[in-house]
Order: sequence, then structure tokens, then C-alpha cells
Amino acid sequence: MAWKIEFSTRADKQLRKLDKQIVRRILSFLKTKVEAEPRSIGKYLKGNLSDLWSYRVGEYRLICNFEDERLVIFVLEIGHRREVYEKTDL
Repeated sequence: MAWKIEFSTRADKQLRKLDKQIVRRILSFLKTKVEAEPRSIGKYLKGNLSDLWSYRVGEYRLICNFEDERLVIFVLEIGHRREVYEKTDL
């Protein structure tokens, strides 16, 4: 069974601010590579974000949480790799 992808309000706003080409790349990445088997790529984060998962899409990172019982990948934060981990106050 395939996973569903949902965005937090914050991640949705961040996605809308990005260039359309980057948005297409991120959405395509989520649909083609993450939706089928989300834990086959990406990595668990460490430190105070240790219960979250990160995906790399070019210069951008997607910080996600899994809801296994509902088969949902919940995108919490989207940002440039240089600043996404510093700004994250999840």
C-alpha cells in the first residue's frame, strides 16, 4: 500500500515561496521516490530532531515525520540546506 504525503501549514507556505522549477522537482521527488518506500532513502536526524527524517532534493531539505498507523509522510519543514536545520524549532 502506498503512503500519502501531507504538508504542514508551515511547509506549505515555504513551498509556495520557492521557484516553480524547484517546487516541481520536490513534488516529483516525493511522488516517485518517497511515496512507495519512504525509509529506503533519506536519513534519520540526530540531536533534538532525532525523531524526524530528512530528504535531500538538490540544495533543499525536507524534514518529515512518519505516521505509520495511517501510512502518512508528514512534511514539516522545507528549506535550503544551509539554514533549514538551524531554523527548525519543531
